[in-house]
This record gives sequence, structure tokens and C-alpha cells, in this order.
Amino acid sequence: MKRKVLVIQGLHPEGLRLLEGRDDVVPVVLMSSDEREIIEAAREVEAITVRTARITQAVIEAAPRLMIVARHGVGYDAVDVPALTARGVPLAIAPQSNMVSVAEHVMFMLLALAKESAYYDAMTRSADWSQRWNIRGFDLAGKKLLVIGFGRTGSRVARRALAFDMQVHACDPYIDQDLIRAAGCTPVADFRAALPKMDAVSVSTPLTDETRHMFSSAEFAAMPAHAVIVNCARGGIIDEAALHAALVGKEIRAAGLDVFEAEPSPADNPLFKLDNVVVSPHIAGVTVESTIRMSTQTAQNVLDVFDGRLDPEAVVNREVLAR
Repeated sequence: MKRKVLVIQGLHPEGLRLLEGRDDVVPVVLMSSDEREIIEAAREVEAITVRTARITQAVIEAAPRLMIVARHGVGYDAVDVPALTARGVPLAIAPQSNMVSVAEHVMFMLLALAKESAYYDAMTRSADWSQRWNIRGFDLAGKKLLVIGFGRTGSRVARRALAFDMQVHACDPYIDQDLIRAAGCTPVADFRAALPKMDAVSVSTPLTDETRHMFSSAEFAAMPAHAVIVNCARGGIIDEAALHAALVGKEIRAAGLDVFEAEPSPADNPLFKLDNVVVSPHIAGVTVESTIRMSTQTAQNVLDVFDGRLDPEAVVNREVLAR
């Protein structure tokens, strides 16, 4: 009997090609994120691949033959992991797919903020260079960067920042601190205590109860007035109201945001009215190359479950593998 794979919101052709190349697999594409439509389509499937749609307990309960949910990417806040675990169903991610892309985007935002790209771009387009010598840009070289979270992405941000001659400090209590030292960085036990000495901060953590609003009024008040912060991880880690107040009050210099507490962030978001904010639409991990990697790794995770050889490193709820 052929196994059905529900492909929610599509896959890059390279990923679909992997699924279609198997005689025992039938991919069913659903270009919708509506829960009711997903529930209806999930009733007879053995696997689900998903981009950003919510995989709720109702969806999981509607799929009695479900063997895997494969996330197109690495974040999984839209997936009900406890409900999957209760069913003994693994949630797989594509851990090697977009870490380079996100790390590059962090550096893009750091550079855009340091070099005041929006300010000088607007000046050049207006043909009014009268403020040309109102020097605002600064060098990254020699500046202290605090990377919070030293996993797949954070460690690559650090590597790129070191190439720009930044002094990189890293805070991640969940890894061996010698890994941070071996990477040429300085371990930080308490990131809040380190903030007053930092010129820049990059957040590379998942959104959890521990990290929600990790950066709020107290943290911004502790940062130097010239400091910048970049979040290409998850919305909600930064308290946007507190960030807005800190930027308007000149407690910090600028911010780069790829993620927001509500997505899509509404057009009337007060942050969008500030000229010391660089933004992008949760696209840091999405490039031509990463999209291919995400789609093929997602499809391969599905096939590996069918073949009984799913890589534990790709599984979020690894406890189900021992059952």
C-alpha cells in the first residue's frame, strides 16, 4: 500500500522530486494553512510536511496513521509537540538547512546598522549631500558582540563576526563552555551582567517560557546608548513595546528585526516609524540555497521514517524514538 504524505504549503521541486521518486509514496499538496482544511486532508496520511501552518492537537488527532511531522526549517513553535509526543510521533526538523543563511542575515543587519545604510541610501537618492559629513557610521572591528545561544546558528554568527575582527562573547548555559573558548570566543555566564560592556547583541535562541521577553526594559536600560541589537531568531524574545521605548528614549542606538511578536507584523507597528530600525519579513533563513536544503531534508526525514532510519539529530521529541 502506498503511503500518503500531506505537503502543507508546498515544497521546493527538489524536495517534491524526492517524494515523487518513490513508488511507495504519494505526495498530496495542500496550499492552505486553514486548520479545517488541514484536518480534512490529514485523515488518511502517514506523514505531514509543514512550513508555517499550525499543526494542532486537532490535526494530530485527525490523522490516526500519522508516523511523522516534518518541519520545513528548524523552528517549531506552531507545532503541538506534546500532542505528537503523546501519540509517539516524532517531530523532525531540517537542522542543517538554514543556519548559514540566518548567520549571514545577522551580519547583514549588523552591517546595515553600523554603516547607517538606510540613512545614506536616502541621502544619495535625494541628490542632497549637504549632510554627507554628518558622520554616523561606525566600524564593527574591535567592537564587542554578545551572541546569546551558541548552537548551529549562533556559533556561525560568531565565526563571521570574528572574521570582521569583532570581540565575540557568547552566553549559552546548555553547552560545554570549552566549545565557546575553542571557537575563539569568551564565555559569558550571566548575559545581563555583561550587557553594559557590549556594543552589539545577537539573539540565537528558540522561543520558550525562559526566553520570552528575555529583552525588555531592564535589559535595554543596562545596554550602552551606542549599542545595537539584532533578532533573527524568534519574535517574542524581544519585548517590542520596551524596544520601541528604548529606541525613542535613546537608551540604545538601533535594532535589526527579522521576527516579530505578531506575524505578519501589522503595518501600524510603531517600530516601523523609526529610522533606527532595520526590518525584514521573517526571511533570514530563506534563500535560494536554503530553500532547496530545507525541502530536501524535510522530504528525506519523511522517507527515513518510512525506512526505519530517521536520524535522531533531526528529531525534537527524541523520547518517542525509544518506544
